[in-house]
Amino acid sequence: MTVSISGVLPVFQTPYREDETIDEEVLEHEINWLFECGAEGLTLAMVSEVLRLSDRERDDLAATVCRLAQGRGSVIISVGAESSRLAEERARRAEQAGASALMAIPPVSVAVGEEELRGYFTRILRCVSIPLVVQDASGYVGRPMSIAFQAGLLEEFGPERVFFKPEASPIGPRLSALRDATGGKARIFEGTGGIALVDSFQRGIVGTMPGADLITALVPLWRALQAGEMEKACRIHEPLSALISLQTSLDGFLAVEKHLLCRQGIFRNEIVRGPRAFVLDPETRHEVDRLFDRIQEAVSLP
Repeated sequence: MTVSISGVLPVFQTPYREDETIDEEVLEHEINWLFECGAEGLTLAMVSEVLRLSDRERDDLAATVCRLAQGRGSVIISVGAESSRLAEERARRAEQAGASALMAIPPVSVAVGEEELRGYFTRILRCVSIPLVVQDASGYVGRPMSIAFQAGLLEEFGPERVFFKPEASPIGPRLSALRDATGGKARIFEGTGGIALVDSFQRGIVGTMPGADLITALVPLWRALQAGEMEKACRIHEPLSALISLQTSLDGFLAVEKHLLCRQGIFRNEIVRGPRAFVLDPETRHEVDRLFDRIQEAVSLP
């Protein structure tokens, strides 16, 4: 069955038991909650802690999410790897598991030139039949990809096979440059957790891939933007942007997101596999809670 790949596609967080094994019961609860809140699909990606999972865990997680999402929305599975061969293997397994699309970051352990990078993405695209979201994750890891490079991939494989999630700074101007370089054909997803969503929407994105913790705000915000209700959208977006601005690293996102998932009764604990580069201190936790309350107030207003 073909599903639409657009709208709010949250990157779910991976819940753990006390021994750091994946808690499948909580995972199912999280996925059900996301769809009940209006998510149009799910994404397995960086804040799902994919870089801290074994290959078997990644495969099992992808298969579980595809099974739980069946008939309810799209599933995008990250398959980025340190070699093209491994990325191909992950891509094939994700397609076999039922993924609607793949997503890949470049290798993170080596800085490669664009010719090598083209070969990497080309091999992924040629080994499967489903779309690939090319993720410029240089906000966390790696180097920015040039606009010409990204536009070249779309020209070679077409807009039905190549999508984009640009995260290099400056977000807005680069997003517009990619749109213009592809004649408006590029299907682009906002990938900054929602902090640039209002600006990015006006530049022509087709969806957003935020963290799961703010789904109750991101769905109303997206729908307000679609309806042209800018006053409502900006009212929600203001405290949301302030909250996301506190998350200045991948581990910062993980710490805040798992805290808020616990606060909303979705997770049992805030465990992140270590070593960690960021741990919530009391003052930051208090500010996160204050801003989350403001977001909920903004959403509740007509």
